[in-house]
Amino acid sequence: MTLRTMISALLAVALLAGLPAAATTMLRIDLPELAQGSDTVVHGTVRRTESRWSADKRRIVTDVEIEVAETLKGQAGNTVLVVQPGGRVGDIGQVVHGLASFSEGEEVVVFLERRGTSAFRVMGMAQGKYQVRRSADDRSALAVPDNTGDALLLDPSTRQPSTTAQRTLTLDELKAAIKTALQQPGQEKRQ
Repeated sequence: MTLRTMISALLAVALLAGLPAAATTMLRIDLPELAQGSDTVVHGTVRRTESRWSADKRRIVTDVEIEVAETLKGQAGNTVLVVQPGGRVGDIGQVVHGLASFSEGEEVVVFLERRGTSAFRVMGMAQGKYQVRRSADDRSALAVPDNTGDALLLDPSTRQPSTTAQRTLTLDELKAAIKTALQQPGQEKRQ
């Protein structure tokens, strides 16, 4: 290896080390796409989150049980079970960047894809979850999109880095936007 090659290699490593690393890369999804592409959309309250080892004991998954107050699309029972990769069991934790985060008692609107007969996953990872924040007098409610964290979002057309397409809405505005998206031509078969 020549001195010039070694210097070039060291410069490349130094340049790459200075760049931020994103553990997860995903395509940005807008609200109409979330509504149209999901199997089920529910508004409800997180009743339970529990991490466990997967059946093959190779990874940790977290079960999120949501008590359904309203089904905005599809069919859901009184509760839905969302299963996500990652979590913490004892002293061992696994992190998947870009996933929606849930906490017990949290009011949410989630866009779900069916996984098996009884479980769902959040469509678009964190992009498919809104946290409902109510005013102190309970007269108004905001739907705040979940943070995608360290995930790198890409524009679906250009594949260039992008920012989130979601913005904070009132809960009523979010429900109206979902309803409008589902009324677009060709959406009858997905509802």
